[in-house]
Amino acid sequence: MGYYNGISKGYAELYGDEQLEKAKAIAKLIQPKKNEKLLDVGCGDGAYLHLFNCDITGVDTSSELLKIAKKNNPKAGFVLAKAEELPFKENSFDFVISVTAVHNFDDIENGLKEMERVAKSKVVLSILKRSPKFSSIQGYIEDIFEVEKKIELEKDVVFVLEKIF
Repeated sequence: MGYYNGISKGYAELYGDEQLEKAKAIAKLIQPKKNEKLLDVGCGDGAYLHLFNCDITGVDTSSELLKIAKKNNPKAGFVLAKAEELPFKENSFDFVISVTAVHNFDDIENGLKEMERVAKSKVVLSILKRSPKFSSIQGYIEDIFEVEKKIELEKDVVFVLEKIF
């Protein structure tokens, strides 16, 4: 993703505090255990991943942001990939999260379906309220998942989702 490669050096300054607050809310909701696996789709620079004390894998389309993420989280694994083509087996992760990234997917519906495919049960998404794609994203969410909780933050809505078996 050219835009995010271009701003990678200033990413933390632009988005860091805001993303950290959203990730804190998500971490409080899911509280993963040390032996559980978490996938962050659209992980960016990974600055907030230390909040999740578990086995972490981050995926992003920006190679430059992933370089920074690796420095920020030497114990985590990172993969250059698109949400629509996650290179993981079905039911690979206890938790799949995405912090304000879904509106950037090339194909939102297929990205969400891929997240559902690799999750064992829970998917947690924060969606930017002011995104022009918000209502279509919410529609896809309601078609693909069972909405367990919906929490309003200042700029985002956090959806706690369960797979429909």
